[in-house]
Amino acid sequence: MKEKELEQLDFFKDSKEEVKKEIEALRKEIEYHNQLYYEQDNPELTDAEYDKLTQRLKLLEKQNPELITKDSPTQKVGGKVKAGFAEVRHDVQMQSLQDVFTYGDIEEFVEKVEQEYGKDTEFTVETKIDGLSVSLEYVDGKLVRGSTRGDGFVGEDVTENLKTIESIPHELKSKDTIEIRGEVYLPRKEFEMINEELIAKGKNPLANPRNAAAGTLRQLDAELVRQRKLSIFVFNVQKGMNFKTHSESLNYLKSVGVKTIEYMKVCVGKEQVLNAITEIGLLRDSLAYDIDGAVVKVNDLALRVEMGSTVKVPKWAIAYKYPPEQKETKVKDIILQVGRTGQVTPVAIFDPVRLAGSVIAKTTLHNFDFIAQKDIRIKDTVLIEKAGDVIPEVVRVLTEKRTGEEIKYLPPLLCPVCGEKLEKEEETVALRCTNSECPALLYRTIVHFASRDCMDIVGLGENIVDQLIDQKLVKDVADLYYLTYEDIVHLERFAPKSAEKLIQAISATKQNGLDQLIFGLGIRHIGKKAAKILASHYEDIYEIMQKKAEELNELDDFGMIMATSVEEFFKKPQTLEIIEKLDQAGVNLKGNKIKKDSEKLKDQIFVITGSFEEYSRNELSDLIEKNSGKVSGTVSKKTSYVVVGEDAGSKLKKAETLGIPIIGIEELLRMIEE
Repeated sequence: MKEKELEQLDFFKDSKEEVKKEIEALRKEIEYHNQLYYEQDNPELTDAEYDKLTQRLKLLEKQNPELITKDSPTQKVGGKVKAGFAEVRHDVQMQSLQDVFTYGDIEEFVEKVEQEYGKDTEFTVETKIDGLSVSLEYVDGKLVRGSTRGDGFVGEDVTENLKTIESIPHELKSKDTIEIRGEVYLPRKEFEMINEELIAKGKNPLANPRNAAAGTLRQLDAELVRQRKLSIFVFNVQKGMNFKTHSESLNYLKSVGVKTIEYMKVCVGKEQVLNAITEIGLLRDSLAYDIDGAVVKVNDLALRVEMGSTVKVPKWAIAYKYPPEQKETKVKDIILQVGRTGQVTPVAIFDPVRLAGSVIAKTTLHNFDFIAQKDIRIKDTVLIEKAGDVIPEVVRVLTEKRTGEEIKYLPPLLCPVCGEKLEKEEETVALRCTNSECPALLYRTIVHFASRDCMDIVGLGENIVDQLIDQKLVKDVADLYYLTYEDIVHLERFAPKSAEKLIQAISATKQNGLDQLIFGLGIRHIGKKAAKILASHYEDIYEIMQKKAEELNELDDFGMIMATSVEEFFKKPQTLEIIEKLDQAGVNLKGNKIKKDSEKLKDQIFVITGSFEEYSRNELSDLIEKNSGKVSGTVSKKTSYVVVGEDAGSKLKKAETLGIPIIGIEELLRMIEE
């Protein structure tokens, strides 16, 4: 082979390796966000941001089909069963839908169906409710079980919670045995009332109606579910009755007392389908509930069976996701907020405007470069939208509507809370208050420390944190563990019982994992994942404190910026004081470092693929790591061995291609025992 051809081949291999790395990284990131969304009902990303990740992964897998694996998020649905609920195995898989974002994608779907099954093929177009998908099972007309989708195959038994929803009939007007599927949602009015109550109690408001509905339905307290006044729209018959069309099945459900999708049209041809989607889009803001799209389905049920499904989505349906709604409003003022790391963030105050189901009166402007780039001025008329229907965003300034009264905004020089000089760090756009005693920093730091993802101090809301700081009862997070009943009971809105509960809640967190504490301390650039890495590699926090950035940088998935940030944080005198106080208070500072049984697998990198009768993959990973080996999720030239079980997939083929030694579980155990 010629030298130039060899160079091209090397380039191709390198490119493939880069694609594999990106695919693996995307899968890990999407799985992390799936867990937050489906299992914790606490997403960090907007729908739009999440969609970008999944679309990128789908594109890469389409271009590289040999890299598709069974455990890829594109091949799976939903999340796991939450602890506290019994498992329900679905007789009919509860699948998700393929999302598309352009009318061209809808036209392509309709044309493809028409080419294969005829121009007279009927489609239904209906609202895509933004809630939590559930299955309802009726035997002889009586509701016997209700369950969540889960991973599509196994969901959670939430029967008692579903029975508290007034719009779900406990008994049908017929004696039929049937399983139906619907979407549980929280009406906008109920959502706004709940948030008003939470804010009045000093608690954090709920993010959006979808998360509120999902979180409520998966509560272990059925009475709380009843109080939240959830509702449902049923959109499908899963099994148990014979109908010719989908529209016929929904008409039947209405006749027996089931609340079905309000908007549903039968259409023929792409023009009617697109008109129906447009019509739903125009209705969107006037609805009493949130929708995030329109669903197009083949109406003929026999045809659906013939068309079939992929492992994740039906081939007979598609979901069109609407672009974010936009509205005009006026910038009344730009105020400043100081975050827990000292970063000063500008916030726009608007003339209130209803957008995508909620009233928007303010939003973050991110940083001062953002204001300059968009030339946002006080009294400007701006166009705003909700990114992913969650976070309001200034899209652009309507400069054509300027009157000359607009005021150009100048970045501040001093902290708006403590008056100290603000600093701009190299290679960043952020202005930061470095005064460790700034009340704003203390407030944000304690709120973050007490939040669910950190120490999870139940009952310690923002209003209470404000009072603790005002009364000079806390000057750092460690002081929380020295609060007494007498300190709390005299605060506003506290009674003896609630004061005692808060003290108990704070004390209960002393035994939390070190990763929760590290994340709670608010170290710059250190999120949940990085905190877990630190906690799993060191005996205790004191060992971490002794490490130099160069040593921390050697940890997997730990970069130099993160490592430097950790080293600098633990050098600060105030940090040392906080750690000492936490230790004296009895807060757990010990990590969960894997104790080594031997060094027999030292410097060896293993990839595990397939299934094993006596061991789970996690158990095998632990076994390898306890004997000083390392487990990787991808096969590369650096891989020492690939451990193969039943139904091994593409990793086995990759290992054979690269000439990596392939071993079974017996050989692995022999290596450890020898």
